[in-house]
Amino acid sequence: MAALKQADIRNWVLSGLSPDEFALVASVLEEAPLRVGAILESAGEAAKSVYFVESGIISLVLPLEQGMRIEVGHVGREGVACVHAALGSNMLTCEIVAQGAGAAYRADVPAIRQLIAECQGLRESLAAFANALHVQVAQTAACNGSHEVVQRLARWLLMAHDRMDDDTLSLTHEDISQVLGVTRPGVTIAAGALQKSGLISYSRGKLTVVDRTGLEHSACECYANVADYYESELAYLTRQSGE
Repeated sequence: MAALKQADIRNWVLSGLSPDEFALVASVLEEAPLRVGAILESAGEAAKSVYFVESGIISLVLPLEQGMRIEVGHVGREGVACVHAALGSNMLTCEIVAQGAGAAYRADVPAIRQLIAECQGLRESLAAFANALHVQVAQTAACNGSHEVVQRLARWLLMAHDRMDDDTLSLTHEDISQVLGVTRPGVTIAAGALQKSGLISYSRGKLTVVDRTGLEHSACECYANVADYYESELAYLTRQSGE
């Protein structure tokens, strides 16, 4: 792989490292294309790699009984999938799945753990993101138990829209059912309500955000709570390299 230039990096953690720490981390990275639906790491096993997301979305998907699966959180360019493995966790409870097409940089867990011991900035940045991801997962659990499907769908679409480079997302009803933990008929009703209101358009597995502001008004407070937290707690990552 050609030498990485920090100025070209979009991942918040990598772009926020000092130049010296970035050079060390870059030496153990390799490109990892994200193909929709690809399972990057399996639940119930020790993570082999961590993924610094450049574009697209990586979902944390919890397998349930009878083949059911539900997304409990997701990671975009603001963070690192399998961050807890980097910080010492030895077992994944969730599948790590590419939900939106894009790209990431992959590093072996042992290599990252060694660098964490040497690099204070990397260690602090990964810890900050791990805490932010915990906030997202906790808010998602509260949202799924408290709010209507239309609100939950609006929240998830806003979060996905923040992390993708396009207004159009490739999503089937089955995909949405998985990320929200609801039946496909429930997805049909919720998506239909948002489309009737002119907030989205949906056809043949392609969902387009038409009215971002209107979608924000339709979402519950859970979207703003997480977005505000990420902005206040993680925005500093993109400023560190210039300090």
